[in-house]
Amino acid sequence: MILMLAQASVTNAALDIEIIGAGEHQIPVSLVPMGGDLQLGQQINEVISSDLQRTGLFRMVDTTGKSPHETAEVNYADWQVRGAVALAIGAVSKQPNGRIEARFHLLDVIKKTELAGQAVSGGDAQLRAVGHRIADLIYEKLTGDKGVFSTRIAYVNRQTKLFSLIVADSDGYNEQIVLKSKEPIMSPSWSPDGSHLAYVSFETGHAAVVVQSLFTNARRVVANFRGSNSAPAWSSDGKQLAVVLTRDGSSQIYLMSPEGNGIHRITFSGAIDTEPSFSPDGKSILFTSDRGGSPQIYQIPVEGGAAQRLTFAAGNCFSPRYSPDGKSYTFAHLTGGRFYIAVQDFQTGQMQTLTEGGWEKKPSFAPNSKIILFASEARGRGILATVSSDGRVQQHMFTKNGDAREPVWGPQP
Repeated sequence: MILMLAQASVTNAALDIEIIGAGEHQIPVSLVPMGGDLQLGQQINEVISSDLQRTGLFRMVDTTGKSPHETAEVNYADWQVRGAVALAIGAVSKQPNGRIEARFHLLDVIKKTELAGQAVSGGDAQLRAVGHRIADLIYEKLTGDKGVFSTRIAYVNRQTKLFSLIVADSDGYNEQIVLKSKEPIMSPSWSPDGSHLAYVSFETGHAAVVVQSLFTNARRVVANFRGSNSAPAWSSDGKQLAVVLTRDGSSQIYLMSPEGNGIHRITFSGAIDTEPSFSPDGKSILFTSDRGGSPQIYQIPVEGGAAQRLTFAAGNCFSPRYSPDGKSYTFAHLTGGRFYIAVQDFQTGQMQTLTEGGWEKKPSFAPNSKIILFASEARGRGILATVSSDGRVQQHMFTKNGDAREPVWGPQP
């Protein structure tokens, strides 16, 4: 059963986030306000608390009346009575060099032991990054999975006839406009080191593939052949781009260098082959094809060869993306007039539908394979949404203005 747990606006962020659902077993955690510089401590605590609560996996235990900042000050019995199983304490200070340093400890209340202790530092502009890093460490220690709070997302925002390619922190803060255009922008794709985005631009009058540096903003058109150039996808080592071209007839998948050199074709069907996604080991590519009569998901070796059909469910399947751990893939499933986000396990072939359906497209995994970001609609406009890989927790992420489209999750920093 899906329960509405919270609806929280993220102040001063580009996205308002609404949390729906909860994990099967929430972990009760006490997050004591940091000592030292109280103003800085409060801001960091707000970031950590927001990060943990957005996952639906944690329940914040009240800390009223208790404020230990060092392990020697902790009375474990106090926290056991409150029902906490983990306790985070610490202090923050501004160093002589102007950097902010937060020292924190994560304690196991039941075993009365320290799970983690670390100092995290950053400049004035990196206060939120410090909080995200601490939240990542807490998440990893308590779940066994890497946190993704320090990662970024990219998406396209459309306001009337103006399109903006945007990069933001995973919680919507620190919005960076990479490109503004009066022509459509589609299919952003992160390089594996997070330094570049490849995307489709219509600035030349038709679909062309562009690679842009996020550090220098330098742009390079890498595919501008006759016809359409679309759906760029990076290989896991960053040495290849898969793109979809119509230069030789129907839409087919080609490989090239990120500079646009060494182009060669790897699919040879008379149908439409599109939306490639490299496997984490770089040995195979998922793609969408209607070669069987309707759009379905196929897999082909990067070296070329026969393609294997993977989906056989009723309806159509689109936009496959590998999970970073290589165990499954996500895709959009159209059936009964509604799009759903689904996953399929490679080993068992079992398919699981994760969402309630509607206008749900373009899924991509977080770097820890535990969350899927996708495009959806609500309140009459395009939004971003996430769903946990077990389908229990969802987020709706509303832009302040315009329609959000074409989301993709970035790599670990």
